[in-house]
Amino acid sequence: LWPWLLASSGLSALVQLVTLPFFPDSPSYLLIQKGNEEACRKAIRKLWGEGDHQAEIDDIMKEKGAMASTKTMRVLEVIKERSLRWQLYIMMTVMTTLQLCGINAIYFYSFEVFHTAKFEEYLIPYVSLGIGLCECLSSILCSTLIDRFGRKVLLWVGYTLMCSVLALLTMTLSLQHRFFWMHYFSVILIFLFVVFYGSGP
Repeated sequence: LWPWLLASSGLSALVQLVTLPFFPDSPSYLLIQKGNEEACRKAIRKLWGEGDHQAEIDDIMKEKGAMASTKTMRVLEVIKERSLRWQLYIMMTVMTTLQLCGINAIYFYSFEVFHTAKFEEYLIPYVSLGIGLCECLSSILCSTLIDRFGRKVLLWVGYTLMCSVLALLTMTLSLQHRFFWMHYFSVILIFLFVVFYGSGP
């Protein structure tokens, strides 16, 4: 079953490969990069139907004007630019915490936790698949929450809950040989961590 499950990801790639040639180019790409207004109008009509789309074309022209007045900067120039320093710090902090938040450790050690929790050997891969499904569903949930609460709130709440879950998980793993029910609590915490990761950071 697992080879078929892994191979199924190629199905979406095949669908994209077959259907992509029939999709029109992006109107903004045609107008800004290629400078072809007629092709841009044709692509807009193909995407949105017949009608007056001059307002959309005007928006693209404004974007083109804004891009023309913006200087393209190299990596070193971005690092040296004082006005971009805080944005750079924030981006580096977010990316670093995303890599070091513990999600890789959770995925790596989850099999051992499930095994210790006395799950049947043949059930463990399906429980691991459930973790991936939780992350997928929580990521979909995040796309609806981010418009309502904003990125900053989701980051703060997500990381706070993840830290709390990791602290509890450390405690349950340390006490799992004393209390038999700690194994199951550890499994619940792993699922909660993945949910908080997917819906926050």
